[in-house]
Amino acid sequence: MDNKLNDVPTGIAIVGAAGYTGAELATLAANHPMIEVVALFASERGATTAPRIMSELFPRLRGVNDLPIQAATVEAIVACGAKIIFLATPHEVSAELAPSLLAHGLVVIDLSAAFRLRDAAAYPTHYGFTHPSSDLLANAVYGLPELNRDALADADLIACAGCYPTSVILPLRPLMNAKLLNASRPVIVDSVSGVSGAGRGATTKNLFCEVSFQPYSPLRHRHQPEMCQETQLDILFTPHLLPLDRGIVSTIHAELAPSVSEAVVRNTLTAQYESEPFVRLLSAGSWSSIAAVERTNYCDISLMVDATHNHLVIASSIDNLVKGAAGQAMQCMNIRMGFAETMGLLPTNMQGVLS
Repeated sequence: MDNKLNDVPTGIAIVGAAGYTGAELATLAANHPMIEVVALFASERGATTAPRIMSELFPRLRGVNDLPIQAATVEAIVACGAKIIFLATPHEVSAELAPSLLAHGLVVIDLSAAFRLRDAAAYPTHYGFTHPSSDLLANAVYGLPELNRDALADADLIACAGCYPTSVILPLRPLMNAKLLNASRPVIVDSVSGVSGAGRGATTKNLFCEVSFQPYSPLRHRHQPEMCQETQLDILFTPHLLPLDRGIVSTIHAELAPSVSEAVVRNTLTAQYESEPFVRLLSAGSWSSIAAVERTNYCDISLMVDATHNHLVIASSIDNLVKGAAGQAMQCMNIRMGFAETMGLLPTNMQGVLS
């Protein structure tokens, strides 16, 4: 596909438009000067429910996106004329749709985990299905722009990083690459997430009167292997549900290699991210928060070292629906299409300034 800039907006389609991530994508797309949403589809392949109007489901989009949400078939998606397809769909649906869409010459940006793991044998264990298109796993480019930018520029299948993994991989991988961590010791990650991370489907534990601060899936959450794969570290992960609508804070505990100081850790992360538009390393004494990143594509990283115990504590925060999903996908698309990387993700007067 030609990814040269031109004056004609590039058509995109969102499959899974009725979910929180799909709505976030539609909102971001409305502020992007180089793309146009030409079609919206349901999250289930071939869904036959009567078309719903996007702005009726999400009133904030009235007059912004009034498109109907259609049944998701390969034929309909191909016929809509979009050049880029965002799959905000269940993992199994993405795994089934992607091969056919790629065969029609479309760029597929998948927000599910269908193509994140390189080992097909991991899918039955962690995601409960046998991968139907495992041959594509080697071709999928992991969608974490700050650490994989060059590969994204030519990718036709982009597997966007998960929300929890984004908050963990960004601070840890540069430290692992620099051999600053004692890799023989497990890294402990405790994360909290807003309820939107569980999706829009109604369950009792997510109801307003029922939601509570509590751990879930300790040491067996499906994002754990993704974290281990991308950091090459042994990670023990416990997520927690937070009674907020959105946002993630991950608190990471790691043992440092001998003689590694806080200054060395800071210098390493500064060297990695000082020119990155969406990663902010906070000064000593400042700590990451959900409020500081809510509804933005930023990842804030804060840290402290206990020299007595050679122990590093990192706190990183993202908005799970933006940097953890839709914003990350948009950032990947910008790279793939040759747009300014910040386009559609910063206030209008800043778009394209940092690219």
